[in-house]
Amino acid sequence: MTHIAAAGLLAALAAAAFATSSVARDPGTAALRFSIPEGRVLNEFYRQGSVAAHLVLTSGTRPRLILAFPAGNSGVALWFESAPGLAWQPPVALAPVQRDVPGGALRGVTADLVASGGPVTITEAITGSVRAIRNYQDGGEQPVREVATRAVRAGRSVVWQRRRLDGAAGYYLSIEVLVGELTGGEARPFVISPDRSGQLRLRMTGLTGEQPLAPIPEGELAAGASQDARLLHALEFLAFQEKLLAGSWRFNTYFGRDTLISLRLLAPVAQPPLMEAGLRAVIERLNDAGEVAHEEDIGEFAVLRRRMDQLPPGDSPILDYKMIDDDYMLAPIAAHYLLDMPAGRARAQKYLAQRTTTGTTYGAQLVRNLAFVVANTAGFAREPATTHLIALKPGQNVGNWRDSERGLGGGRFPYDVNGVWAPAALLAIARLDESGLLRDYLPAESRALADAAAIARVWLREAPRRFDVKVTAKDARRRVADYAREIGVDAVPALAAIGESGVSFRAVSLDSEGRPVPILNSDEGFALLLLDPDSAEATRIAESLTRAFPAGLLTDVGLLVANAAFADPTLQPEFGRNRYHGAVVWSWQQALLAAGLDRQLRRSDLSLAARTALARARLRLGAAMKGAIDVRGSELWSWSQLDGRYRVEPFGQRREDETESNAIQLWSTVYLAKP
Repeated sequence: MTHIAAAGLLAALAAAAFATSSVARDPGTAALRFSIPEGRVLNEFYRQGSVAAHLVLTSGTRPRLILAFPAGNSGVALWFESAPGLAWQPPVALAPVQRDVPGGALRGVTADLVASGGPVTITEAITGSVRAIRNYQDGGEQPVREVATRAVRAGRSVVWQRRRLDGAAGYYLSIEVLVGELTGGEARPFVISPDRSGQLRLRMTGLTGEQPLAPIPEGELAAGASQDARLLHALEFLAFQEKLLAGSWRFNTYFGRDTLISLRLLAPVAQPPLMEAGLRAVIERLNDAGEVAHEEDIGEFAVLRRRMDQLPPGDSPILDYKMIDDDYMLAPIAAHYLLDMPAGRARAQKYLAQRTTTGTTYGAQLVRNLAFVVANTAGFAREPATTHLIALKPGQNVGNWRDSERGLGGGRFPYDVNGVWAPAALLAIARLDESGLLRDYLPAESRALADAAAIARVWLREAPRRFDVKVTAKDARRRVADYAREIGVDAVPALAAIGESGVSFRAVSLDSEGRPVPILNSDEGFALLLLDPDSAEATRIAESLTRAFPAGLLTDVGLLVANAAFADPTLQPEFGRNRYHGAVVWSWQQALLAAGLDRQLRRSDLSLAARTALARARLRLGAAMKGAIDVRGSELWSWSQLDGRYRVEPFGQRREDETESNAIQLWSTVYLAKP
């Protein structure tokens, strides 16, 4: 049999296997359908019933098509050779598809695509885990041989399909040329050429056999929220009863930190089903020590990891506990819901009495985490030495939300964990203990939580000051002028913002010797949201963060998360506008600062001067946030400057950007709470 005949037989078998194809529409629910264009990327979202999909179409350099599914964090993707003239054209017609196959069902969507330009050559196709797609997109890491999928041509279509590694219903990808020409096959690359008018029309179908998730109904997400359609749609797309997804397309699954921060910032409008689904996902994934799981490997990626790491076979999730910040987030967020929110307070006893999939009550699981926090902070309370602060785990150079390998500037002790989250967790534990809610879940005569308040007092007094950085006015002006010249921005507004007292801020981290890493950063926003600094400290934080960049963090398009103007010049390139945790705007961090400033302004024990400074800072921040209101649902963005004004630049669409931004991110939906 010739190769061509074999290919034809395979195509025929594929068609027979999918002969039961049908459009799957749930008549009881309306489809969620929305689009988000960002620069050269067009994002199309669809969810109805058991089908949820995010289509990513990229034009310009190295165009690609990705269909990402929340089910199993799975997806299918195609990459093409560089085709600068290729441009995808909205609107995109999407339709849900379900196909029954032996051992299960495949679910996904068909998309009718229109483009101008080309021809394009298909260079790579991946079916399976979004983790594999992400690894290839970021660093060119080829999927392992076991998940390679052979392309089969069938007339004007190319099909990639396979079962999952363990034999479960797998993945299907096809591209059909409706207008234009398809050539290639038989060891030659597939080329898609436009018609004589320069037009292409393609039909892409992507399906996954992974288990679908159960959406939280729209009416159970938020009440009294900002009527921002993009943010409402994003939250609806990412919220499921099993878990809240961190973001799409790259993080379509559980992330503990993202869940907890989002719950706290959404709390003013969040309904109990949303709060309880998020907390349940975190509580279910605590380990025996009480640590919060950061991320999970699920679906085929879990199957693959188990094979590679010689673990017992199966597809049960593999949980990652390398982060340290999330361990201290559960207590403040749980206390806020169970004690401060009326709906949570009314449901607290019933909620804590529920049981996990292993039979443990939520209350007992929560106590396990709280006891871990108290035990892990007691050493510093007994002897407030730097060595007793909370450090990154051995062998790790990440541990908090700035987890891009270089986000802490080589530091070992993150400021946010030690200066804010640890004392905030201890204060929350003391409140929960005093409330009596946890009495039934504590071992008899246990004092595991009784010392939390006393330990918190030591942390509040001793830990934050170890991160202090003070720069004289003269030195600050010199450094800001030099840095502005180096990165090519106007220094005049920043120099005017430096007063005679100079610049004071908390370092992003301490190095292994306990020395501050002097990166001005946005993490002091956590202190305004979670703690009660005195008038002088609240004023310092507000003024430090909202000075004009590069004296502070404020630009015309938002609040930057890092500023390396006061760091050693050798460290400054690691915090540029092309770095994931560099001089870029993370949407939720400016919402965090806004919520923190608002909380401080509601206090009655601050001086008039402090309240005035906080109000000024809030106005400056609000103006900056309006400069990028159209992209605030994105994960992050960068900037350029022209004639002294900053402009939004989508992150990940310039050659020098180290990765890319998600179009929707869970913790970027927090503007629904109107910060």
